Amino acid sequence: MLDIDGVISLFGPFSGGTPAGEGVEGSFHSIEGIPHFLSSTAAAHLLALADLYEIVWASGWEERAEEHLPHLLGLPAGLAFLRFPTRARAMRSANAHWKLEAIGTFARERPLAWVDDALDDSCRHWAAARPHPTLLVQTSPRLGLTAREADQLRAWALSLQAARGG
Repeated sequence: MLDIDGVISLFGPFSGGTPAGEGVEGSFHSIEGIPHFLSSTAAAHLLALADLYEIVWASGWEERAEEHLPHLLGLPAGLAFLRFPTRARAMRSANAHWKLEAIGTFARERPLAWVDDALDDSCRHWAAARPHPTLLVQTSPRLGLTAREADQLRAWALSLQAARGG
């Protein structure tokens, strides 16, 4: 499950068009009239992880992720996205807990890695109580998905493969 804002679309102080002093590559784009700094660094990590994961957009962007991000970042087209019920949308805040029902419904009994910048205690409690392998990966909204998080995701997926004998 992949959030967008704070994972691919970054926030924070920018210098010379990139997050100040952090070596994250990317560019600014106007998406539906809103400026976004899209991290090509995050996109490269996602492409490298695509053979290990079924990537699903878990963002309030819903279908708009598919409309904009594949062609702007060179990501694969046709990725699934979550729809959030109206009541979940009403609960939207800086925390990701409003996504839990939709994520749980989509994931069902499958292993799940969730990458988001707004994970909170309710997300951690939910993940700990989930009877299926679950990894929460918190990003900095200023840096998004970096090599550190990508390495964590890769190691976790490979450990699941090894545990299944494949």
